[in-house]
Amino acid sequence: MSAARPDARRFTEIRNAKALRDYTVDERFEAGVQLHGTEVKAIRAGKAQISDAFARVEKGELWLHNAHIEEYAFGNIYNHDAKRIRKLLLHRRQIDKIRVALETGGGRAVVPLRMYFKEALVKVEVALCTGKKSFDRREDLKKRVQLREVDQAMKRRHG
Repeated sequence: MSAARPDARRFTEIRNAKALRDYTVDERFEAGVQLHGTEVKAIRAGKAQISDAFARVEKGELWLHNAHIEEYAFGNIYNHDAKRIRKLLLHRRQIDKIRVALETGGGRAVVPLRMYFKEALVKVEVALCTGKKSFDRREDLKKRVQLREVDQAMKRRHG
């Protein structure tokens, strides 16, 4: 018997493209998300966006704000609110670590990097990040341009 291959149509990963541009990632955490059934189906269809999302610690729990999960097309009266606040599921020690890091200041934020399926569960990779200044972004852009030029020169030389 051959090994079962994962079905490419059933796997979806939603990425936050702005996060790595605007923030320096310090520490990553894998969190579960408390969702309704229609939200899971919408995510599986790729109808979610986390580019403007952020997480906040409130009353000892971590909550995901501004994550947009479109209403499921066949959800009828059981559909969910697209912009509702969703609870992130982490261990108490991890939440305490995040809370202490945010309270110490320094321009830190908790930003979701990606939302994906792990087996049948939806997971969110959140990161404790430090905001980049505009000159930091320019430095990153210059480095990227230099690396691209070096790669092109190497291809011309060896090609």
